[in-house]
Amino acid sequence: MLLNLSDLSNEPLYSQVLRQIRAQILTGHVSTGDPIPSIRDLARTYKISVMTVQRAYDELIREGLVVARRGKGYYVADLLQSDRDHVSMSHCKDALKLPIALALGEGVPAEIIHKLVDELIQEMTKTKGGEE
Repeated sequence: MLLNLSDLSNEPLYSQVLRQIRAQILTGHVSTGDPIPSIRDLARTYKISVMTVQRAYDELIREGLVVARRGKGYYVADLLQSDRDHVSMSHCKDALKLPIALALGEGVPAEIIHKLVDELIQEMTKTKGGEE
């Protein structure tokens, strides 16, 4: 499992681990039943604390994305596509709350926020598709 972790990021390391493993599960880069690295292996590979990885794995288990099998390790949970969609939508909604609240607090009308979000989606879709 390839992760891109940075000590220079404002995002805590456990959150980087959590977010990146979650993304790999939700996008299907790792499949149902696939093992994920042990806590110690991941900590050793990326030279981070075992507690950092444990915190991320605990959250993945709480979200229902990963299951722990005693004596065997950690595996991607058996999720329906609707479950994956629900987790994705929930995290997206949470991530959008702060910037939308800031914009509304600065007096930006909801219609303008909708327009800005649509523009950003178009820009990002073009970039992702390699059109730029």
